[in-house]
Amino acid sequence: MATVHSETDARNTRNREVLPMPDLTFTPELAREMEPYYAKVAKVVTPLEWPQFAPLIKAINDLKKQRNAVILAHNYMTPEIFHCVGDIRGDSLQLAKEAARTDAEVIVQAGVHFMAETSKLLNPDKTVLIPDLRAGCSLASSITAEDVRMMREAYPGVPVVTYVNTSAEVKAESDICCTSANAVKVVESLGVPRVIMIPDEYLAKYVQTKTNVEIITWKGHCEVHERFTAEELEAFRAADPSVKIIAHPECPPDVIKAADFTGSTSGMIDWVKKHKPAKVVLVTECSMSSNVAAEAPETEFIRPCNLCPHMKRITLQNILDCLLYMRHEVTVDPLVAERARRAVERMINLTN
Repeated sequence: MATVHSETDARNTRNREVLPMPDLTFTPELAREMEPYYAKVAKVVTPLEWPQFAPLIKAINDLKKQRNAVILAHNYMTPEIFHCVGDIRGDSLQLAKEAARTDAEVIVQAGVHFMAETSKLLNPDKTVLIPDLRAGCSLASSITAEDVRMMREAYPGVPVVTYVNTSAEVKAESDICCTSANAVKVVESLGVPRVIMIPDEYLAKYVQTKTNVEIITWKGHCEVHERFTAEELEAFRAADPSVKIIAHPECPPDVIKAADFTGSTSGMIDWVKKHKPAKVVLVTECSMSSNVAAEAPETEFIRPCNLCPHMKRITLQNILDCLLYMRHEVTVDPLVAERARRAVERMINLTN
């Protein structure tokens, strides 16, 4: 046991050291070294932007090795983060699963706070960092643990299915978590006639169209997806009837009805890669169009650019600072974490 403690202490000491600021000069040598990275994003990052990004990308990737760190990059990250420093990329379900499997000592969450909390729930002995503590979520802010307890009192015995876009405290009051990718499967797995599904009202209404289980909803909305309108989509069709429109289930029902396909962020990406439409509108956060465009050169992306202000708080610079100074560690109260972890693990075990 003494040896284990010694190794752990040495590791923690190493990962608390403040490292020197790397040289961020864009030199001809660096330009040549970083050519493979630019090739990944050349379609969506201009040559004017690249000299600012390349030194930061190089420094971050070097620091990851020094810290034994891994970066989880959500689909809504900007392309230079998603494609050039993200080690594990995907939607919230993919990131949650991979967070549970990683053997890295440090996890940097290139996403919002509830995602970092989920990573910490699944990796209680690892250091989890978020580059900006202000990276929140309108859905996570729309409901509290007390709200869930009140819902349980109003509907005794009805199980609570909680979207992962929530705080650890809310997850702790839940029976099982879900994502937009697995929500229908999670709801039907409970084998009950009705469930409480929180907090996204539109996702719950979408799930209701796919199951006979009665869904009791909460009026939480994503501030990005709720801004889309059916009229907006019809304008795209009027301009070009051949355009394909694919929407996220966090969108209002009239938007989903107007779309050709509805699915999670991973589902949307898979649809584009499978069907290879000539023109497509991704009705979701704007950066995802850029990330998919980098991998689907045969498709033209028409972008109704709604940006998530919280996701956009994550930048190459604050990822670098996060790793240099081991800044903004995310912790969860152990009593809350134990209960919240159970709800997340039930979801992961089901989808596995």
